[in-house]
This record gives sequence, C-alpha cells and structure tokens, in this order.
Amino acid sequence: IRDQVQILGVATTGSGRSVVGDFLNADLIIDEITAHARGAVEIDPEVDTIFEIGGQDAKYISIANTHPLDFDMNKVCAAGTGSFLHELANKYGIDIVGEFQEIALSSNRPVKLAERCTVFMESDLVSYHQKGVPREDLIGGLCYAIVHNYLNRVVGNRRIGEKVMFLGGPSLNKAVVAAFENILGQGLVVPRHREVLGAFGAALSLQEKMRSEGKKE
Repeated sequence: IRDQVQILGVATTGSGRSVVGDFLNADLIIDEITAHARGAVEIDPEVDTIFEIGGQDAKYISIANTHPLDFDMNKVCAAGTGSFLHELANKYGIDIVGEFQEIALSSNRPVKLAERCTVFMESDLVSYHQKGVPREDLIGGLCYAIVHNYLNRVVGNRRIGEKVMFLGGPSLNKAVVAAFENILGQGLVVPRHREVLGAFGAALSLQEKMRSEGKKE
C-alpha cells in the first residue's frame, strides 16, 4: 500500500488534534465542529442542523449558508454516548451491532426512563427489569431516554432546522434514529460513513487550503 499511496497532506481533528497534529507536523489542525460541518454540507448542502453523538461526548451544530453558526457540546454527562450504550448492552448480554436495534425496534411499550444521567437511567432499568418488564421494552425505553437526554442537555432551546443530519457511532443504531424521528416528528439525514464524517470534513478542508496556496494535489 505504501508504494501505491502518496500522502500529499495531513490534517488532524477531534479532541487530540493538537497533540497529534504537532507530532505529525500536520498541514492543518481543525476543530471537530468545523470539520463535521464541512463534511456534512459536502454530502448535503441543505443541511442546517447536525446532531452528533460520539463515544464520550455529544455535539449540536447549527449551520447557516453551509457554515457553523452556533454549537454546543456536552462533556460532563456520559448518558446517551456510545460508551454508555456499549456498557448497558454488555450488562444485558446484547450484541450492540445488529441485535440491540432489532430488540429495541420490536418494543411495543417502551418504558419511560429518567434521562438525567447514567446512574438514574441504569437504576430505572434495573427497577423495571426486576418487575418483569420485557427486555425489548427496556431497550426501547433506553433509546428514547438517550434522545430526550440529548435534546434536553445538548440542544436545549436552540434551533432545530428543517434538515437534520445525525452523526456519530450511535447513528448506526436504527432504533436510536427511529426514536429521534418519532420525538421530532421529522426524518433525519443519516449518511453513509457517518461515524467518520469529521475526518472527511478535515480532508476536504485541507484540500481547499492546498488549492488556495497553489500546492499540488
């Protein structure tokens, strides 16, 4: 592969972008908000809102004229993040890839969980489980709690536009997507390779930088 690929430039993004960028002597170090927005509008120029739930945090981005206008991040509470989903799936013996969403989507009466933090969500799940509530209703309720937690803690009173793109690992889960769509009453744009869209946006931004500087592509 090394003989077939020529690296013309390197960009870094994400929480470790500065350290990695300095180590690699990167051509561009770009924050994840700008990178996600750039990647999103490349896929769909009409996107005006981005919901992104990562492994450890969650982000909201409002876009105007293809550029980030407003944003917020939740770094304090892990409820609803990818790591939290993995932890609970393992606790209930559920494969997070495939099986989790199938179980959740089969729920007819998802339970209502506290969406304040991981401790309360878990406590509610245990309580309902002990009362004999079916597993699918527990997991279905968890998906709704994740969505309510995100909308209340990250989005708050901020604007939700007409075309919302959902990114990050949990967007691969069709049950979480369905919960968002049911609560919002509108469909979400869920692009292919959405879990790495920030890297895609960083690469596009670097390409544009190289063009403006007249460097070879």
